[in-house]
Amino acid sequence: MKLKVQKEIFIKALENDYPAEEVLSFFFLLTEAFFGIKRIDLALDPEVEIDEIQAGKFGSALSRLKNHEPIQHIIGETEFFGLIFKVDRNVLVPRPETEELVQWILDDFSSGNNALKILDIGTGSGCIAISLAKNLPQAKISAIDISEKALEIAKINAEINKVNLDLIQQDILELEKLLQNFDLIVSNPPYVRELEKKEMHRNVLEYDPPTALYVKDENPLLFYYKITKLAKNALKSGGKLYFEINQYLAKETEEMMQEHGFKTELRRDIFGNFRMLKGELIKVI
Repeated sequence: MKLKVQKEIFIKALENDYPAEEVLSFFFLLTEAFFGIKRIDLALDPEVEIDEIQAGKFGSALSRLKNHEPIQHIIGETEFFGLIFKVDRNVLVPRPETEELVQWILDDFSSGNNALKILDIGTGSGCIAISLAKNLPQAKISAIDISEKALEIAKINAEINKVNLDLIQQDILELEKLLQNFDLIVSNPPYVRELEKKEMHRNVLEYDPPTALYVKDENPLLFYYKITKLAKNALKSGGKLYFEINQYLAKETEEMMQEHGFKTELRRDIFGNFRMLKGELIKVI
C-alpha cells in the first residue's frame, strides 16, 4: 500500500474525533516512530510504499486513537525540554506548562553555584528532575514518588538521558520531615479537583494515573500544604520552593505559602493562566 493512501484513510477515520492539524501531526509522529519516515520524506517521495505488517501497525494505532489513547502512549515516548522520555499509563504525559517551570528554575540558578541539592516531589516520569540534572550537571538531585512503577519509568528515563538521580519511593503525606537539607525543592503535585473533571479530555481522564492528578474538592491544597510545611524545615536559608499549581487556586496557594514564611512570586504560563508559583524562604538566624 502506498503511504499516501494510508494517510487518506487515517485522516478520514479521525476527522470527527480531532482537529485536522492534530490528525496530521499524529500521522507524521507515527510514520517517524514506526518507520523512520519524516514529513519531508513523504513530500519528496509521494509513492513510498508500506507493507502489510506496517499497515497493520497503523491500523492498531488508529484504533487506539479512536479510543482517545494519548499518542505518546502509542509511540511509547515523548519529548520534554529537548529530551526523550518513555511514558505509559503509570506516569503523566509531560505538558508544555511544566517546561516553563523548569526554565524558570534554570533562569534562577544557571548563573550561580551549580553544586545544588535539589528535591523533586512527585517525580512521575522524572521529566523535571532529569531536565534539571541535564542542565545543572553538578547538582545532586533526589526524586520522590509514591508509585513504584512510576519510579521504574523514571529510572529508565534517567538512563536514557545519561543522568544520575537518587530515586525514593515515599508517600509524601506520611512523611514527618525530610532527612536532608536542600537548596531547591520543586513539585508538580496532584491538584485537579473532582469538580474540574468535566473540563478534562478523555485522553487524560481515561489514561493518566488518577493518583497523580486528582484531589478531593474539600481539601484541594492537601499536597501543597504538606510540601510547604516540609520545605520550611528542609530548605537552606534563601532556599526556593517551586510549584506547578491549579490556576483556579493560585491566590489560595500563594497565601498559604506566605503564611508559612515564604516570599512568593506567581507566574502565568503560555496560555495566560497562573500556573507557576515560587517561594523563597528567608530564615531568621
